[in-house]
Amino acid sequence: MCSKKLSLLRHYSAQIKTIGYYTTPIYYVNADPHIGHLYTSLIADAAQRWHAILNRGAKIKFSTGTDEHGSKIQQAASTTNLALEDYCNDISKRYKSLAELFGIGHTHFIRTTDESHKKTVQNFWKLLNKNGHIYSSTYSGWYCVSDESFLTDSQLKEVIGADGRRLTVSSESGHPVEWTEEPNYMFRLHSFREDLIYWLTRNDKIVRPKIFQKILLDLLDDDLPDVSISRPSSRVHWGVRVPGDDTQTVYVWLDALTNYLTVAGYSQDAQEFRSSWPPDVQVIGKDILKFHGIYWPAFLMAADLEPPRSILCHSHWTVNGEKMSKSKGNVVCPFDRSTVYTTDGLRYFLLREGVAHSDGNYSDTKVIRILNSELADTFGNLLSRCCGGVLNPGQIVPGIEAEVFESVASLDVTKKLIENIVQLPDICKGHYQDLNFYRVADSVVATLHSANLFFETLKPWELKKHPEKCKELDVVLHLAIETLRVTGILLQPIIPNICNDLLNKISVGKGDRFFENAQRFSWMDVDFKESQLAAEKVVLFKRILLEGDKKS
Repeated sequence: MCSKKLSLLRHYSAQIKTIGYYTTPIYYVNADPHIGHLYTSLIADAAQRWHAILNRGAKIKFSTGTDEHGSKIQQAASTTNLALEDYCNDISKRYKSLAELFGIGHTHFIRTTDESHKKTVQNFWKLLNKNGHIYSSTYSGWYCVSDESFLTDSQLKEVIGADGRRLTVSSESGHPVEWTEEPNYMFRLHSFREDLIYWLTRNDKIVRPKIFQKILLDLLDDDLPDVSISRPSSRVHWGVRVPGDDTQTVYVWLDALTNYLTVAGYSQDAQEFRSSWPPDVQVIGKDILKFHGIYWPAFLMAADLEPPRSILCHSHWTVNGEKMSKSKGNVVCPFDRSTVYTTDGLRYFLLREGVAHSDGNYSDTKVIRILNSELADTFGNLLSRCCGGVLNPGQIVPGIEAEVFESVASLDVTKKLIENIVQLPDICKGHYQDLNFYRVADSVVATLHSANLFFETLKPWELKKHPEKCKELDVVLHLAIETLRVTGILLQPIIPNICNDLLNKISVGKGDRFFENAQRFSWMDVDFKESQLAAEKVVLFKRILLEGDKKS
């Protein structure tokens, strides 16, 4: 059973929180960003954008950044001609550029080398120590430099190396380990097992999807070993020094996880911290599940702080069915691909195809097929049809006459379209709340297909030839543009630039782009008057030519 103190903390925190708080993990600067890093950031960005659209005027805190301490960074920098600080600055800038390029709307970009963060780490350490959760010990065990962690015998396996020698490696990551004996400070992780089980099981959205919740609960089946939370500064000098003991640096994961407290204002502004904490959604990859799903909440409980309200753990991306790796030369660079597919195009593909519970598979052929089919031929084509000079020479959103509308609405194809439009906002709301962005895209595309079918069935180009049918033409254009308005509002978290272009074209004001606006339908508004489209010509998404198309 969870401790009474933790229950009271949870209730108290829930009463005072007023700012939506979303986070990505901070990315390790031992390598350049790839599409896996981008995917993580896109999930968090889409989640916080949805929060803003659903809650007009909501205050949001959204953090991302870089993790720059530890032995892996020392090793990575040593392979270059750069000083440690310059190396970190260089890689960190690339992650910041990635966020800016793809419209990751963070409010905070944090670096673990920031002085404000170092202060938070030391203050957090002091509190954990004051509360009696830290003790000193000599630690002996297998240490994995690549994973920055000690491993138990059950977490190891033997493999045959390329030179034929037997190697001991982490069974999870495959990285080599080495036997280490050194003085460390330890955290009393074992004492939080029951509280962790309670936290993980109190509702089904604490850790999503359920497959990852089960992995964590399986780890808690047995007693939890205490965890080493420092390293000798003689070996790992690039880090935050333990308060009162310069011979030790803070374990890189305790350092890194504390970034979420830094952003929330833990050491800077008590009122801001109370308004922000705890995080609403923390997005992570499955390789760091244990650190965020066991260590992190335990650290917070030890400091009398509420754990995150929700952790969304996602799987990885393969490339043409193979794991991404430098040795295979198949790491997908998002900067390069954005020049071919556009930033919104790549956003759409990753959020459209990525599912959290299993690995996604990236291939350029699949990207082109999906973007051409859904963004160009379905979404973009509907706008082009409605705004074409032949069918809509006045460049308007036409008003409609009730009697004519009822006549057109009696057709089966129109009934289906109206049904889809009316149901779509609540369907998408449910999928967004579950962070299932691929299902949002599925639902929107289905509605757009019904709108294109409606358009083709009513044949507005034929109606245009007969002046007596101009009112029917008005209804066709009106319903098609209304479909675009509703779907444009709902897709904003996924493809913000494309939706901005669309909503600007059909003259939807900035203050009319919230979820509540998508629930109001123009054909039900007796006061709706004809409105003017924007003059600028808009192509929502330019079709990508395949190699064969270019040659022909």
